[in-house]
Amino acid sequence: SDLHQAADQHDLLFPMTFGARGSAMIGGMLSTNAGGSNVLRYGNTRDLCLGLEVVMPDGEIMEIMSELHKDNSGYNLKHLIIGAEGTLGIITAAVMKLVAKPKARATAMIATQSLDTALTLLNELQQSTGGSVDAFEFMPRRYMSRYKELFPEKRLPFEAMHETNILVELATTASDLSDVQEDGKTLLGEKLENILAQEFEKGSVHEAVVAQNEAQRQEMWHIREAAAEVTLAHTPLVSNDVAVPLDQVSTFFEKMEPRLAEIDAGAISMSVAHLGDGNIHYSVWPQSQDPEVHAEIMESVENVVLSLGGSFSAEHGIGITKLPSMQRRKNEVAMRVMREIKQAIDPKNIMNPGKVVPATA
Repeated sequence: SDLHQAADQHDLLFPMTFGARGSAMIGGMLSTNAGGSNVLRYGNTRDLCLGLEVVMPDGEIMEIMSELHKDNSGYNLKHLIIGAEGTLGIITAAVMKLVAKPKARATAMIATQSLDTALTLLNELQQSTGGSVDAFEFMPRRYMSRYKELFPEKRLPFEAMHETNILVELATTASDLSDVQEDGKTLLGEKLENILAQEFEKGSVHEAVVAQNEAQRQEMWHIREAAAEVTLAHTPLVSNDVAVPLDQVSTFFEKMEPRLAEIDAGAISMSVAHLGDGNIHYSVWPQSQDPEVHAEIMESVENVVLSLGGSFSAEHGIGITKLPSMQRRKNEVAMRVMREIKQAIDPKNIMNPGKVVPATA
C-alpha cells in the first residue's frame, strides 16, 4: 500500500493488487512471486521486477539492481531469487515497474450462464477494448451466500443468487476511451454496457450491474477481496491454490466436486478464482476431522489438476504446507536441480531451512 500511495502521487500505478495489500510487504511479494487480481494484464511479481539487491548466505551482497528491460548477460539470477521464499538469500532492495495510472475504469458484477460463457465474454471484452481487461474474478453462489451471512450490512449486486458471478474491471490510459460523453459516461464504460446488453439479449448473461461511482466500485471489490475472511471462517480447512489452462477451469469443477463427495460426503467447497488466468482457490470445509481424509482431499485435487495439465501451486508458494505436494508431484529431475542449487548457494542450510525444497529421504 505504501508503494501504491507513493506511485499515485506521480500519476503512476504499481499494478499488483490483492486483498492483503494493506499488510503485505514488497519483500514477501518477491519471495513468493505473489500474484493477485491483475495478473491477467500485468503478470506476477516476476514480471513487475527489474532488479534486486540480495544478501547471500556467505554475507556477500549480490547487486543486480538493473533498471533495464533487456539484460541477457548470463543466468537470470533475479528470477532465481524471486519465488525462492528466502531459501537462497535475503532481498534487501528492488527495482519495481510502474505503469501509467488509468484515466478511466469500468467495473461490473455479472451473472453469466456458465464459466465457459464467462470466458467467451472475457475474449469479447479483450477484443472490443484493445486488451483493457484488468481483472476477471469468479465467485460461485455458495461463496456469495456465505459472504452475505458474514457481512449482512453489505449490499450484494443482485437480489437473486446465481451460480456464476463475475467481477470484471476494465482500465485504460487512452484518451478516446476515457473521454466523458454527454451522458456523463466514458466511452470505455459505454463499451462495457453495450457488450453486456448484447450478451444479455443472447442469454449468456443473466444479470449485470455496472458501478456508477467509486463507492459502488469499492463495494464490488470488497466482495471479492473478503475471500480470506469467508474461507477462514470455518475449521478445519483444506486450502488449495491451483492453476489449470483457461479452457479446463469448468472441467476442474466438474471432476472435483463429485470426487470430493466420494471422499467426504459432508464436505463443502468454498472457491473463488482469478478466472482470467486460470488460478483457482479451491478451499474445502471437510466434515470429517480425520487428517488422513484431509490429505486424501488434497491429493485428489492434485490428481485432477495434473490430469488437466495444471499446477498444484499457482501464486501462494510452497512454504511448509506444500512440501508433501512437491515430494509427490514435482518432476524428479527438477527436484534434483533445485536441491543442487540450494546446496551450492547455501551449503550450511541457514537460509529459511525446511521450506520449498523437501528434504531427501
